[in-house]
Amino acid sequence: MNKLFHSGYGLLTGLVLGIMLSVSVGVYAGRDDAAGLSALPVEDLQRFTDVYMRIKRNYVEEVDDSELLDNAIQGMLTGLDEHSSYLDEDDFRDMEAGTSGEFGGLGIEVGMEDGFVKVIAPIDDTPAERAGIQAGDLIVRLDGDSVRGMTLSDAVSRMRGEQGSDITLTVVRDGEDQPLEITITRDIIQVESVRSEMLEEGYGYVRVSNFQTRTARDLVSAIEELKEAHGLKGLVLDLRNNPGGILNGAVGVSDAFLDGGRIVYTEGRLDEAQIEYDASPGDVLDGVPMVVLVNRGSASASEIVAGALQDHGRAIIMGQNSFGKGSVQTILPLSERTGIKLTTARYFTPDGRSIQDEGINPDIALDERLRVSRSEDDEPARRDLPEDVEDEEEESLAERDFGLNEALNLLKGLNFYNGR
Repeated sequence: MNKLFHSGYGLLTGLVLGIMLSVSVGVYAGRDDAAGLSALPVEDLQRFTDVYMRIKRNYVEEVDDSELLDNAIQGMLTGLDEHSSYLDEDDFRDMEAGTSGEFGGLGIEVGMEDGFVKVIAPIDDTPAERAGIQAGDLIVRLDGDSVRGMTLSDAVSRMRGEQGSDITLTVVRDGEDQPLEITITRDIIQVESVRSEMLEEGYGYVRVSNFQTRTARDLVSAIEELKEAHGLKGLVLDLRNNPGGILNGAVGVSDAFLDGGRIVYTEGRLDEAQIEYDASPGDVLDGVPMVVLVNRGSASASEIVAGALQDHGRAIIMGQNSFGKGSVQTILPLSERTGIKLTTARYFTPDGRSIQDEGINPDIALDERLRVSRSEDDEPARRDLPEDVEDEEEESLAERDFGLNEALNLLKGLNFYNGR
């Protein structure tokens, strides 16, 4: 048996080394830069094949070769950082659906932290938001099963399911003594990334819930409609709990408000990772004052927009320090239906500030726990009001939202100071 084992070990070692050598020669032939492979780690590859063969020989159940290799690839990638991963056929399909604006599940953007699933932000008007999931929540169990040991891809797959089916999340939340059990009914998630309305005469509000291919176009259209119908003296751009999305969406939104200049740039090891994005001339608001609202659920593309507008002095950033997700993931195909998502660069704001782990620090900090409220003495008894008057007395969006109310007051103060 030992002879057979060592014979198989030797054959597999030679096979793996031969395959990797041929791949490395094909990819790196003619390259002597630092990014190329100078030498294959033969001893480490022998260690890998040793583990591989021991699993094949001793594991309690027979394991398929392709499953073992898929797990090895996934482990290599997730060991690098929480954003790199292996994309199987389902992941590829879900990724395409997410950028187009329709996909199935709960409606949350997640990452990994200390072995648990961390909520970056719930998406507006989705089952997760309606169930009370909050940015910063740590999901520790899915239907009673611990997420420790799961990859992010595994956990996301568990949270997906048929429309109308339920899943119970066990959540650890800052400020809560005990874990929370939250049951959510899955649904088809259809995300409208831009919505807008007037807060009051002359002051507009645009909410961007995530960044899709059409987000910049929809935002410009929404602002043009507000200008045409009401005129604008100030605008609040709400990026709170916006977990990000595609880079081009963030660049396009930033470009809409900037009259030229750098928006964001990236730095990485390879030449193709050094990219700079610049704004074209023209500001859709013609210099009208802006306030951008952010919180700890504002991540990635949201931070690119907030950082660009802040560095150019185009907007006042208000709220809480943002999430701090400033790395670039590149999709590298392995076949027509699979690939890897690999961190290849990091984002920097126009002034050279790193977004990764730092986030965007607001110009004006707000305590997110505060809410606007009126005392009972300020409001007439609603039961004594006729129906039509009750409707008129309904609180506006700004009155219900402390951060938005503060942003509106700031815009009014800026216009008063500037004599507008």
